[in-house]
Amino acid sequence: MQKNKNGVRFSVMAVGPLQANCIVVWDVSLKEGIVIDPGDEPETIMELIEKEGISVRHIVCTHAHFDHVGAVPEIKEKTGAPVAVHKDEMELYEGVADQAALWGYKLEPLPPASRLLEDGDILEAGLVRLKVIHTPGHSPGGICLHGDGVLITGDTLFLGSIGRTDFYGGDYGLIKKSLARLAAFPPDTLILPGHGPSSTIGNELKSNPFYQEIDF
Repeated sequence: MQKNKNGVRFSVMAVGPLQANCIVVWDVSLKEGIVIDPGDEPETIMELIEKEGISVRHIVCTHAHFDHVGAVPEIKEKTGAPVAVHKDEMELYEGVADQAALWGYKLEPLPPASRLLEDGDILEAGLVRLKVIHTPGHSPGGICLHGDGVLITGDTLFLGSIGRTDFYGGDYGLIKKSLARLAAFPPDTLILPGHGPSSTIGNELKSNPFYQEIDF
């Protein structure tokens, strides 16, 4: 799936056995971009990058569960781009091999993070500007990214659901606060989640059962 917003293109690819969404965002004129959650199938991700001639400026992890970071080593090796992770996610990021093993998967060690993100940080690539929104709950350092009317929600918010909070570092009270924060975005804000199809903030406020539990 590809969406165009003001000269910026968003491409979503479901990769790996858990079908995590890897999102590539780039400036179609300057050919500079950002790779978000390269979880698996590095060859598929690189095929798009090479086809479009994208110079990757950042590799960003919305969180460090293995299905969202598994292809980070290969994408970094091929693009040379620095890796950015929220500072509260480093325990999971550095321990991802053990985490993957619990699910029966084997991952090679991840490269050190070059940038530790904080709430409000801006990631830029050409005309692409994505603002970091710290949304803990699914994991301690989970983030969403907002730019050009698009909200990349990782595993915080899905179409009709939310990320699980029963994993290590999850917290249902915190994810409710994160969901309340996302509710402040305009109703027509496009949501590109970490799994599954897209939605909008307005649609989720109306139909997502988890939003009915929040006292705004």
